[in-house]
Amino acid sequence: MDPLKKPVYVTQPSLPPLSEMTSYLEDIWDRKQVTNNGKYHKELEEALCTYLGVEYISLFSNGTLALITALQALKVTGEVITTPFSFVATTHSLWWNNIEPVFCDIENSHYNLSAEKIEAHITPRTSAILPVHVFGNPCEVDEIQSLADAYGLKVIYDAAHAFGVKHKDQSVLQYGDLSILSFHATKVFNTFEGGAIISRDRATKQRIDYLKNFGFADETTVITPGINAKMNEFQAALGLLQLKYVDSQLAKRRRIAKIYESRIVNIPGISKIEYVPNSTRNYSYFPVLVDENIYGHARDEVYAFLKKNNVFSRRYFYPLISNFPVYAGLASANKILLPNANEVAEKILCLPIYSEIQIEVVEYICDVLSEYGMNVI
Repeated sequence: MDPLKKPVYVTQPSLPPLSEMTSYLEDIWDRKQVTNNGKYHKELEEALCTYLGVEYISLFSNGTLALITALQALKVTGEVITTPFSFVATTHSLWWNNIEPVFCDIENSHYNLSAEKIEAHITPRTSAILPVHVFGNPCEVDEIQSLADAYGLKVIYDAAHAFGVKHKDQSVLQYGDLSILSFHATKVFNTFEGGAIISRDRATKQRIDYLKNFGFADETTVITPGINAKMNEFQAALGLLQLKYVDSQLAKRRRIAKIYESRIVNIPGISKIEYVPNSTRNYSYFPVLVDENIYGHARDEVYAFLKKNNVFSRRYFYPLISNFPVYAGLASANKILLPNANEVAEKILCLPIYSEIQIEVVEYICDVLSEYGMNVI
């Protein structure tokens, strides 16, 4: 099989028509307010609250700064229990706040932080739990909240993958004390770079808004040592346009996912992950597991073979955060304590999925996987 002529990446940003973006840019230019809570910033906050079914949202220039600020807003200190199976920004946000990450293993159905294993990691220094809705799959939110209530802990959800996801008929962003979104270019909804914090009350939103703008309460009053994490008007304008098209983009992603699912089921040793009952999907990624014993090739061999055929998949998430040198020395990073996470990290592979990918390309990727699995030396 001849490789594709053009490389195909695991994801790429969906973009609105340039002609529509131009009118926003001209208006921003005419107004000459390009940041600092401008017209489009305010409009996007309101529009996202409506679309996502939340009451309070604070926009950020990126999701990492949103994570860092969320921990500041809740005055989290000491130790925080979190997952090793995520993008490294989840744990970096703790480090930047001088908080010690305590890694807890994942459950082996949906690859989220295991609620069953959290309690064993709680110490007098534990102040919060930082789970991740991996691939947009909701965590065990009820069990996690019960533990948090019993021990007086805060819960901050890294919901970077969970834009628009609902669980038990409400936004998954409604769970916990705070939820953090990423609007990076690779996400279902993007503002090139960007992010947000969803909070539960007006007072918390106000504190977050102070923190993301140097701590200014007014022109001459600084009430807290804040940071510069504001979303600018260009990002906000792109977000408003993206919202107009996000439902149609999700529908296209769903179509792609269904094609993958119909083909993957016929490839021994390649399996799709399961999704949480009573929740919706946003098709932010299409992860599969490679079982070397059945498929005949290890995940890294599959990754390399796809790349040889101009298909650039991603090993999300590998290596585990706990295996990076910067965190590997922590007691909780011991591989013996994280068997599920280490096993999944060696098998996981995300295949290309985005709204503009061509159906024939998806079929080609499935053909490559099928034929490679049959050619075991």
